[in-house]
Amino acid sequence: MNAPDVRLSQEKDCDNCRSAECASQQRRPGESEEELRQRQALDRKMCQIGYKLLVMSGKGGVGKSTVAANLAASLSASGRRVGLLDVDIHGPSIPKLMGLEEARPEAVGQEIIPVQLAPTLKVMSIGFILPGAADAVIWRGPMKYSAIRQFLRDVQWGPLDYLVIDAPPGTGDEPLSVAQLVGQPAGAVLVTTPQELSLADVRRSVSFCRRLSLPVIGIVENMSGLVCPHCGNPIELFKSGGGEALARETSVLFLGRIPIDPRIVECSDAGIPFVRRFADSPAARALLGIMGRIEEATSVQRQSAANRQILPDT
Repeated sequence: MNAPDVRLSQEKDCDNCRSAECASQQRRPGESEEELRQRQALDRKMCQIGYKLLVMSGKGGVGKSTVAANLAASLSASGRRVGLLDVDIHGPSIPKLMGLEEARPEAVGQEIIPVQLAPTLKVMSIGFILPGAADAVIWRGPMKYSAIRQFLRDVQWGPLDYLVIDAPPGTGDEPLSVAQLVGQPAGAVLVTTPQELSLADVRRSVSFCRRLSLPVIGIVENMSGLVCPHCGNPIELFKSGGGEALARETSVLFLGRIPIDPRIVECSDAGIPFVRRFADSPAARALLGIMGRIEEATSVQRQSAANRQILPDT
């Protein structure tokens, strides 16, 4: 599948963010001069990013971080400029999954330089700035909101085609902060496993996104059967088809199924994106198909937004 070109990010600060007519330039009721300045700085950063992609799930243990990491690696390998942001404040997984446990970002002036994993892939996580892997982050909501805003506003992301954001399970502070801060265009990819226990929580994620006017790009069914290493036939360990049924029920796009592959665990523990080491496996091909469908959906959304902007007033 040849994915459509979605390189729509700006090489410099968005002209709209310097325009007097732009909403980001207008002070909101009760907003101080400093708050306006900080919000404008955030808007300028987000305007350089073609699409903000929030990977989330209502339930833990469904492989959401693994999907986010491999999706970012796949997009980067296809030539897209990608940022991978881990906003799981209490359980950051991205440093381990990407083999970056010893990495430390640098600071230049007021900006943070993200870790450059590949020429087209930048990574940022609170795991990079913790004193040690066993150190816990014991923060309430306002502190988490402030940290996520800093990751978006003060990290030197530069022009990107996609910012893939790995959120913790549930519909709490972290995904709420991201949805409120990133601006448009943005959307959510929801990850589930086939069991009803997981599907029930992902239904809540669909509701969360709709209440916040955050488009749901689609649903991914992870751990969808096991491909037998001997005969190649599928074995339904945890059933299959639940994610597709939920997509129909909620009228969102079904992005695809990812089968269980023990090598995914091996790659995760080794800090190597699975799609790079086992590109010809059924699971890697499924991930690449999901990436293509996401690119198609986000390209359509971007084009629709652009068309609305150029329509004359009636």
